[in-house]
Amino acid sequence: MDCPCGFGEPYEACCARAHTGQQLPPTAESLMRARYSAYAIGDRDYLLNSWHSSTRPAQLMLPEQLRWTRLQILDRGAGGLFDQAGTVEFVAHYREDGRSGQQRENSRFVREDGQWRYLGPQAVPS
Repeated sequence: MDCPCGFGEPYEACCARAHTGQQLPPTAESLMRARYSAYAIGDRDYLLNSWHSSTRPAQLMLPEQLRWTRLQILDRGAGGLFDQAGTVEFVAHYREDGRSGQQRENSRFVREDGQWRYLGPQAVPS
């Protein structure tokens, strides 16, 4: 099975390594891709564990009728191997009740205890 993140690798050689703890995502974008894949396969534990402790929800509900179909990375700011913070702008496509939809977000990531964590969406200027 191809990895849902769209990187072009088999799931077992790609995001599964992050999901099972075999390899920590080295960049903010790789964490973004691993989180998208976790949504696509329904891995609540990985999603909660990769959320920053200051913004992590107590629980996470994943709608069963929603199917994630494609991830597009639009832009990234910092978030590299030696950075402490970064952003990843993306569009996540899905199908729900026979209709197509999308979620667009510019996500903030920071390192916590040496690991990349999802902090939340970046505020958009009004």
